[in-house]
Amino acid sequence: MMLAIDIGNTTIHIGGFEGGRLKREWRITTRPHKTVDEYGMTIREFLRTGRMEKYRIEGAALCSVVPILTPVFSEAIEKYFGCRPLIVDHETPGGLKILYDPPRDVGPDRIVNGVAVLERKKGPAIIVDFGTATTFDVLSAAGEYRGGVIAPGVMISVEALFSRAAKLAMVQLTPPDRVIGRDTVSSVQSGVIFGYAAMVDGMVGKIRKEISGPARIVATGGLAELIAPHSKTIQEIRPFLTLEGLWIFYKRNKPVKGK
Repeated sequence: MMLAIDIGNTTIHIGGFEGGRLKREWRITTRPHKTVDEYGMTIREFLRTGRMEKYRIEGAALCSVVPILTPVFSEAIEKYFGCRPLIVDHETPGGLKILYDPPRDVGPDRIVNGVAVLERKKGPAIIVDFGTATTFDVLSAAGEYRGGVIAPGVMISVEALFSRAAKLAMVQLTPPDRVIGRDTVSSVQSGVIFGYAAMVDGMVGKIRKEISGPARIVATGGLAELIAPHSKTIQEIRPFLTLEGLWIFYKRNKPVKGK
């Protein structure tokens, strides 16, 4: 089995691949100050409760936007599973040409997503990732990462709204029946869900004008399944895109266990 680990600012997404297929996946809250043993035991417990202890861990790949946790997870994987993980960054061979200045400023998760999208079908494509930030990544027909857009994420905006508006309380983010809210809860739900969907459609339109042509629109991230159904432009939702990309990087680079 191969472990794929996507370390994000808000959550850490972990997946177990067997024979190239994602068998199980888990999400935990990102805690920068947890120890090697805490994370190692957490992953081991996931495997136990998921009845996956029968599989031998042959390798791992990770991408991280939380630098302090990169060595922690690397040591945890080596200590508890006996293999050194492939750490994916802008220099890791993956087949994606990065046209960004400087290339190291592109988040590794965005690079991994690009490789995963191009693995199925060539570009051009636009990836919309609903994570801590809402990002747009543009891929060319030639397999190039052309750049992108970074906007405040859904939950960042929601938390800012409620922290600064004394009369507003946190609401459950479910789609309301109509755009025009008739109470505070539905008004907030409309603004967040329909508002972000409209923002996506507007940005996709502007990006398409700059690249002078159509592009396949793929959504991913923790809130993709909430927002994407209300977008007119998103064509595909792939919630496990980053994990899939990590498997592809692992397969192409074949790290050797214990070395």
